[in-house]
Amino acid sequence: MSTPHVVVVMGVAGTGKTTIGPLLATRLGVPYAEGDDFHPQANIAKMSAGIPLQDEDRWPWLDAIGAWAHGRAGLGGVVSSSALKRSYRDRLRAAAPGVVFVHLTGDRALIEERMSHRQGHFMPTALLDSQFATLQPLQPDEAGVAVDVTGSPEEITERAMKALAALPHASR
Repeated sequence: MSTPHVVVVMGVAGTGKTTIGPLLATRLGVPYAEGDDFHPQANIAKMSAGIPLQDEDRWPWLDAIGAWAHGRAGLGGVVSSSALKRSYRDRLRAAAPGVVFVHLTGDRALIEERMSHRQGHFMPTALLDSQFATLQPLQPDEAGVAVDVTGSPEEITERAMKALAALPHASR
């Protein structure tokens, strides 16, 4: 990607956003922001208790991520955000029109298995079904790519880099 874009690494919990995001940022030579750090404490408390967030809970979080992305416009950056619904991605695009999405996708069983080995994360495996139920994959009119999460983090990052480079706007 010759122009510094802001890339939003998205997907359900457990797809590796926090692992792939920093690797992608390093490869692109831009800063990384952890989307979970933008959550207000009330959201973290809800998720820790196994209570799925509602849209009203997510708007301030998405606005904070959008503000960060807006501030990186023209400079580039990578930020993680589940961005499960089109309306969430639209909200991010409203704040930062040039964002590009990398949707980390994978088999539910693989993702659940990976989640079961995570330590120190507030999102319980019990919320995975609600994440998949909420997920609205990228649409053809959305700037972004879907990247399968099988393999090592380095393999996934390499697939993401190749997919991003193949986007029509990548050479702008």
